[in-house]
Amino acid sequence: MNVEIITKEDLKQFKSEMLTEIKQLIKPEQGQSKQWLKSAEVRKLLNISPGTLQNLRINGTLRYSKIGGMMYYKLEDITKLLEGGKQ
Repeated sequence: MNVEIITKEDLKQFKSEMLTEIKQLIKPEQGQSKQWLKSAEVRKLLNISPGTLQNLRINGTLRYSKIGGMMYYKLEDITKLLEGGKQ
């Protein structure tokens, strides 16, 4: 049986490399608009209050995905809402 010892420095290097790779994966391509927006971006785009956005979520007018404590909205769904179309 072969035993390898991992040091704190090894873990720090691994963390740094992993964060770099994750940032590259989630970084939007240049010239391409974002596909997902956060709540603050949606409120600013629609010029609505946090309570109004919550009501849109509750009554099903605007779909969302919750990851951790953050809520994300598809730009496509927001565009449909602005155009008055149904989901």
